[in-house]
Amino acid sequence: MAYKLGAKSILSLDIDENSIACCQRLKQSIGDPNNWQIVQASILDDVFISSLGKFDFVYSWGVLHHTGQMWKAIKNASNLVADQGYFCIAIYNKSEGLNIYPDFRFGNSQFWLLEKKFYISLPRFIQSIINFCCMSILILIYLVTFNNPLKIIKGHKSFRGMTWETSIIDWLGGYPYEFANTEEIFKFIKPLGFNLENLKCNNGLLNNEFLFKKVA
Repeated sequence: MAYKLGAKSILSLDIDENSIACCQRLKQSIGDPNNWQIVQASILDDVFISSLGKFDFVYSWGVLHHTGQMWKAIKNASNLVADQGYFCIAIYNKSEGLNIYPDFRFGNSQFWLLEKKFYISLPRFIQSIINFCCMSILILIYLVTFNNPLKIIKGHKSFRGMTWETSIIDWLGGYPYEFANTEEIFKFIKPLGFNLENLKCNNGLLNNEFLFKKVA
């Protein structure tokens, strides 16, 4: 999208080799442009990050809370923003209630932190059993609530970017897992020289989306 919008220079960064391979394939699909660089590295690598320079727009959607050091990751990413540049991030909301949400997730953030930590410690075949049980329960919920399971499952990838099955596994695992409410994010980033330009928030377990501008 950055390329299609006319960005003069693009740098994509991730620590995971599969994500890097996916990004390279995407780049090749549009002609392998010279102004798009792809680097395998960690946002937690202070020395490397400081060598990258500054950018007019830094974007990280739903990633920094999976690094194991979310606050350091946010700070390092913010250090890449040039003066008057923009910083767009999405971070899991801190939910402290015991609610059932519209997407059928339930409980609070602390519960899911414990669940994810426990899930990844299990043998793969036990994980597969849990996956199957969760998928079966969701399909039953769809039917009870008069939703078409086939329509939901088939259409999931169009807005989530991954299949319905993969999305469930991603949520059950997805560890490291950290979270913060909007006030915590704002209080952390504002002293770094940013003003909040826009915000999309929720009171559940999904991401809050922030757009900051570097002003000092």
